[in-house]
Amino acid sequence: MIKGKLLESGELATQAMNNSKAQFAASPTLDNELLNAIIDALDAHQKMSQQALGSDKVRAGLKDILLGPGQLYEALRNRDDGPDGDTAQAA
Repeated sequence: MIKGKLLESGELATQAMNNSKAQFAASPTLDNELLNAIIDALDAHQKMSQQALGSDKVRAGLKDILLGPGQLYEALRNRDDGPDGDTAQAA
């Protein structure tokens, strides 16, 4: 659910296309979009979301999972619809 929300972001897709994975991982936009996705998932996964909202460490671990085995970066770069035309960069 969280990865799906992040995949909906045109800005993240643009950043994934225009930056290295390390630059993408450092993006404040990724951090903000991750926080928003956690909030959106609160109803569906209340306990996990509460832990993630209350802990920078849990959010960092979730981000590591999404960028590692979750392959968020790769999925954003390979979206069928492509980026939405924004030219936002990580930093």
